[in-house]
Amino acid sequence: MPEWVEVIIRSLAIIAGLFFISKLLGKKQLSKLSFFEYVVGITIGDIAGTLSMDTNLNLTNGIISIAIWVMIPVIISFISMKSPSFQQFIEGKPTVFIKNGKIMEENLKKEKYPLAALLEQLRKNNVHHASDVEFAILETTGELSILLKKEKQPITVGDIKTNVAPVKEPQTVIMDGKIMDEALSTTGLNRRWLKEKLDQLGVAVENVFLAQVDSYGQLTVDLYDDKVKVPEPVEKQLLLSSLKKVEADFELYALQTENTEAKNMYIKNRKKIAEMIKTLTPFLQG
Repeated sequence: MPEWVEVIIRSLAIIAGLFFISKLLGKKQLSKLSFFEYVVGITIGDIAGTLSMDTNLNLTNGIISIAIWVMIPVIISFISMKSPSFQQFIEGKPTVFIKNGKIMEENLKKEKYPLAALLEQLRKNNVHHASDVEFAILETTGELSILLKKEKQPITVGDIKTNVAPVKEPQTVIMDGKIMDEALSTTGLNRRWLKEKLDQLGVAVENVFLAQVDSYGQLTVDLYDDKVKVPEPVEKQLLLSSLKKVEADFELYALQTENTEAKNMYIKNRKKIAEMIKTLTPFLQG
């Protein structure tokens, strides 16, 4: 057998083997690998590359070597899931770098982590003052986790309102010109509704590359032809305008009527509508 043919066969076999190994080890981002797993990955890659090129090496022995290097982290991972103490021994413990706005110099020295590197990581997380940080912890993967002090954290809707309606995942109802009936039914909608919305936009289904419906039932469309501009959805704005008109009508009726009971009813309902508008405006203006 020509040597180049053997190299091709070895390479294809090793590529298939590495693919199987990656499936066996599971999905894990490179940044999430422990130091030991990182070293194992480099070693396996080095053995595989050498085996595919060097025809003088025994392929069977190489495969056995790779199998051993694969099985060790698999066994360690299995034991780690059963024993937290063993996992801590293998992967180590997170290290606190900043606590209550104070930098822990001894911990930086222990991890051989330069102060300049710490400040760089803070800046990457849009933090420019160490004193703004409640906790900064170096994880076992080498990533820096940061928790800002309460007064330095950005405000959220939950800080303003306790009862916030959950936002569901947008459903893709058209993909590559094809209607996704399952996604439509998930949102409680149907093809008739979708056709009416597309007719309002002056768009045909076959011209739509992507169409999605958000948790408020608003349809957004992306066409194949990027030069064609699709009108922005106006359902939210129309609803807000209608509510404001109802509020204005109640106020007008209250001024015009001479009946005290009716006047009080109009004033009461106007206040209810005003409160509703105040609550819904952040959602209807988005």
